[in-house]
Amino acid sequence: MTDSPRTGPPRLVDVAEVAGVSMKTVSNVINGVDKASAATRARVLSAIDEVGYQPNLSARNLARGRAGGIALVVPSLELPYFASLAGQVIEAAETRGWMVLIHQTGGDPAKERAALEGNVARRIDGLIVSSQTTGPDELAARTDTTPLVMLGNRTFDPGTPHVDIDNLEAGRMAVRHLVAGGCRRLAMIGASDLHAPAPRTHGYLEGLAEHGLPVRPELLRGITRNTGDEGERVVEELLRHDTDPPDGIVAITDWVAQGVLRAVQRHGLRVPDDVAVIGFDDIPYARTFYPSLTSIAPDRHQVAAQAVSLLDRLVSRTPLGADDVQVHAPLRLVVRESTRPTASPSG
Repeated sequence: MTDSPRTGPPRLVDVAEVAGVSMKTVSNVINGVDKASAATRARVLSAIDEVGYQPNLSARNLARGRAGGIALVVPSLELPYFASLAGQVIEAAETRGWMVLIHQTGGDPAKERAALEGNVARRIDGLIVSSQTTGPDELAARTDTTPLVMLGNRTFDPGTPHVDIDNLEAGRMAVRHLVAGGCRRLAMIGASDLHAPAPRTHGYLEGLAEHGLPVRPELLRGITRNTGDEGERVVEELLRHDTDPPDGIVAITDWVAQGVLRAVQRHGLRVPDDVAVIGFDDIPYARTFYPSLTSIAPDRHQVAAQAVSLLDRLVSRTPLGADDVQVHAPLRLVVRESTRPTASPSG
């Protein structure tokens, strides 16, 4: 007489039987406890796939003393870069059994400070924050002990883990590409204060110096918001009052570059023949702009993966090394129609 087939979802014991290991070993593999050999781990993972076992994440997190969720704090999901980044963070967090609560601040300093102090809608294990206003002073004043990883093009407290691209090199890369295409009078839209330049502006200035080009203060224009409308407004003003227009424009983001392209063409200038334009972030819409936009592209997958990995180590109280405090994800130049190509267009 044989047992009748068991009904209901696969259990941990079913995985253990198929893999030929104990339930404790299966549990260790599922929870990432580094006790099983590579061969045993592979056997357990194969058995999980074979029986279709789905770990109970709520129970798993409870057993590990975790809430099972983290918060991603961004200025706005209306900005394509942050919408795309959020998707990458969600995917990376799922591999660790975390749900992601997304909190928008609109760039409001008070809302950013509130998020840093743990004022979010539910209990969480940690925070990943992309801030437009937070600096070393705000982080030093923070009293909340929720593990925190920062993102973004800013200078942070040296003890706070921070993931970003090398924005200094990104600024240099943008200038090098425009100069290689023949540009000599380069504007920057979204430039920061020259007395304390942010990394992308600093990189732009270093790029000019590398090629012996003068800094022309009239071509460095700040913006009040990271929007296409603001990029259009600033370039309209620049072209209306400048009798010697730039032949190359570095826009601080692709979203701003969209407005830059519109303003340039409204003034009867051709892109890239009269004015070449380059942006940053390689947002999903960059290839659909007219002309399509050359951009410095961050590896968003790596930004998200590194941030979630660092947060997991903080939550697990795993000590971080000196190289873990500021992590740079890869970046690359994606050449499209808005610049004079020095290589075959990509993207």
